[in-house]
Amino acid sequence: MADDYVRRTAITRLSVDDEQRELLEETISEWKRGCQIATDMAWGKCNAKSDVQPLAYDDVREHTDLGSQHAILATHQAAEAITGCLERRSNGKTVSKPTFTAPTVTYDARSMTLFDDDTVSLATMGSRIRCPLALPDADDGYQRQYLDSDEWSVTESTLTARDGEYFLHIGFRRHKTDTERNIAEDGTVLGVDLGIENLAVTSTASFFSGRELTHNLREFEKVRAGLQQTGTRSAHRTLKQSSDRELRYIRDVLHRASNAIVDEALRYNCDVISFEDLTHIRDRTGASWGHKWAFRTLYEQVKYKAQAVGVSVKQVGSAYTSKRCAECGFTADENRPNRSDFCCQKCESEANADYNAAKNIGMRYVRRGQQSSRRTGNSQLALKSGTVTPSGGFTAHPAGFEAEFMDKPHPP
Repeated sequence: MADDYVRRTAITRLSVDDEQRELLEETISEWKRGCQIATDMAWGKCNAKSDVQPLAYDDVREHTDLGSQHAILATHQAAEAITGCLERRSNGKTVSKPTFTAPTVTYDARSMTLFDDDTVSLATMGSRIRCPLALPDADDGYQRQYLDSDEWSVTESTLTARDGEYFLHIGFRRHKTDTERNIAEDGTVLGVDLGIENLAVTSTASFFSGRELTHNLREFEKVRAGLQQTGTRSAHRTLKQSSDRELRYIRDVLHRASNAIVDEALRYNCDVISFEDLTHIRDRTGASWGHKWAFRTLYEQVKYKAQAVGVSVKQVGSAYTSKRCAECGFTADENRPNRSDFCCQKCESEANADYNAAKNIGMRYVRRGQQSSRRTGNSQLALKSGTVTPSGGFTAHPAGFEAEFMDKPHPP
């Protein structure tokens, strides 16, 4: 069973030559086509892998250049995408048929082979290619704990194209020990709120400002609008250059923010990082499309970086996290008079609004453990000054952590 395994992802860049690069580009293009064909056929009819594969496999093989194993994996990817849509629909969300645009392709044990000399063999549209893993020079790079261990076995992996480079997200798994079966579910939780004024705020009171990002997104938008209105060939070239600069800038910002969030989780010995559900974050925050993309990309970056160091990343429902008092639980629109401030109309506690939301998001995941048959309900929320449980139990951090009065629960 999936729950009996610990899963990790090791990310490494591939060293590829021009011929291999061309084959990988073609494979990614065909993979997206194959996933879309399978989805178009199965949408509204079925969503189980065992049903989608026999329905769509022959058409994927006929209308793409995918090999047999990648055709199977494409039907499985379509099934997973459709299942995700059905789950969101069951929660009252509006969904539409999935489309595949991400520059990725899935590999498994039949289509990918890792070798002891730090090379990997990948199935492509033509023959297999074999290329080196561009691992860190130091022998103690985190990838080594998985690559060099007989304890970890390779599972499904994902190849991703980014900025002209290819990155292999190698999936590993091993059986859980008895002491590990509940630690990830019942450990310490770091809550994270995403927003406009602050790109991210944690329940431990770390703030990652979003003002510079917001300003630069607006400036890029102004430049883009002007160039599009000009419409000349020169303007088109300049627009492409500007878009590339914007993308590089945003990715750098998100890279630094995601590293900081994972570092914060490690500093406070957290087992889980909890985000709010991102489905309707644009509506909740008034974010632009660029912000919405940034939020999702930040979440994905935190997820794969956290997995690499043994920290789980989860999402919880977003309802009322910005209007609920993290101290007493009172919920009202009036608690948040503006975007920045939170003032509880019942207990009169005051806080930064995003910080209050981050604590609510983390505590929502903690409380889920009390209703789960698989968990003991012993989770705790990480705060700057200590950890707190839903019942108000507070444990201060050892000397060396700066205490913050607001974190401490009020006496009954």
